[in-house]
This record gives sequence, C-alpha cells and structure tokens, in this order.
Amino acid sequence: QVQLVESGGGLVQAGGSLRLSCIASGRAFSMLNLGWFRQAPGKEREFVAVISRGLMVTYADSVKGRFTISRDNAKNTVYLSMNSLKPEDMAVYYCAAHERKVIVTAEYEYDYWGQGTQVTVSS
Repeated sequence: QVQLVESGGGLVQAGGSLRLSCIASGRAFSMLNLGWFRQAPGKEREFVAVISRGLMVTYADSVKGRFTISRDNAKNTVYLSMNSLKPEDMAVYYCAAHERKVIVTAEYEYDYWGQGTQVTVSS
C-alpha cells in the first residue's frame, strides 16, 4: 500500500503561482510513477502531469509550458509547480501513483490516490 498526502493548495489570483506537494509513504518511493490529476466542479477528473521513476515527464496540453512536475526521492515528495494560473485551472488536485514500468495518463491505471487539495484561482 501507498499513502499519499497532498498540500499546498489555496487561493491565488489569475496569473499567479502555486506549488503543490505530495508526500508518499508505504513503498519504495523511487519505484513509483507519480501523477497529478484535477477535478473541477461538475467535470470529470482529468490528467495533468506525470513523472516516471526514470524522470520522464508528460503533461496535458492545457498545462504545457505553465506547470512543472518534479520529484525528490530523498524526501519522498512529488511537486507540481503551477505558473500563470488561469481561472480554468481551478479544481481539486490529486496526487496518484502506480508501480508499472510504463508512463500512463489514464486515471484507471493509477492504484493509489491522495485526498486532494483545492486550488482556487480568482479572476
């Protein structure tokens, strides 16, 4: 089992920045592929970014060039740095993990989920 705990959400004005953190426990962190998803009110949860255990990254088109995913294996933490935030980025952001050997972006491929952290962007 893997436990994931997100933090760093909050209220920010459009154009501002936030950095989300997710601390993992319960498995060898270095063996996890880690993703961020988000769910806006009335919408389905969607993929945002993923970083593999080999440090390969993939982003949703909607966040490319604005968001950066990174990981610190020494701290068992994955980060999502969000710049140039837009009102449409407002959502609950979830950290997720899986142990497969490939990068995946589909929600159903992830075995472990955090509780989510709210990001609110005011216009």
